[in-house]
Amino acid sequence: MVTTQETRATPPSSHRSRPASPASADEPSLGSRALTLLSESWRPVAVLLALFVAWWFVAWRELVPAYLVPSPGAVAETMVADWAILLEHTWVTTLETIVGFVLAAVIGVATAVLLVYSRTAEKSLYPLILFAQVIPKIAIAPILVVWFGFGMTPKIVLAVLIAFFPVVISAVAGLRSVDPELLEMSATMGASRWKTFRKIRFPGALPQLMSGLKVAVTLAVVGAVVGEFVGADRGLGYVLLLASGNLDAPLLFADLILMSLIGVVLFVLVEVLERLLIPWHASRRGNVALAAL
Repeated sequence: MVTTQETRATPPSSHRSRPASPASADEPSLGSRALTLLSESWRPVAVLLALFVAWWFVAWRELVPAYLVPSPGAVAETMVADWAILLEHTWVTTLETIVGFVLAAVIGVATAVLLVYSRTAEKSLYPLILFAQVIPKIAIAPILVVWFGFGMTPKIVLAVLIAFFPVVISAVAGLRSVDPELLEMSATMGASRWKTFRKIRFPGALPQLMSGLKVAVTLAVVGAVVGEFVGADRGLGYVLLLASGNLDAPLLFADLILMSLIGVVLFVLVEVLERLLIPWHASRRGNVALAAL
């Protein structure tokens, strides 16, 4: 009788699979994030560089008179020579923009909550909000100057009026986009209205609300500058009027660049805030901060 020995199928303990180390599940390192950021941002940088080269070429070849399109060097010299004055006026416009944007965000979200939770308020206020939006804000600016004087108040109010509408619309759309089954389940479990709003409605509305805030923050810059056009002795809008009246093209271009920088920086700050508040949303997955740039 021949006996056969069964082959051992169990591998030695030294060759058994081991659980993955915690390091393998970690997020990408800082270096990999930097490389990802560079890979995502080189295209807009290349476009900006191409526009700068085109601007320099037009000025160098004098294809357009210098009093219409100054050279980049002349604009840079103006910014360096008048940096103290430009910095002071930039700070005034930035402060007006930030205050107006914050007020528009707070009032807009509160109004959206009122419209969503009250059918009567929606029927009463929504047509008035729409009517106020279609009125050209440049037509309201002189009235605000008459009411509030030549200080910062009319500029802030105009920034609020321009930035208010996108905040309200996005917040209302976001609050109404919440899954009704979640609201029914919350009511079945005995959650209060405040707890349902804090735990379900508001977090669910954040993606659309943040989109509205990014639009509003750029419009707030427009509102502040338009208010400075009508009546002001400080701010980038005031500098723009002076440069235009004196046909000072380098100062005019320097002022426009600073206005654009204010809007870009504030937009980026809202973008970073969005990433911090809703990292779980599908629109944020796989993105890096400032990748939109």
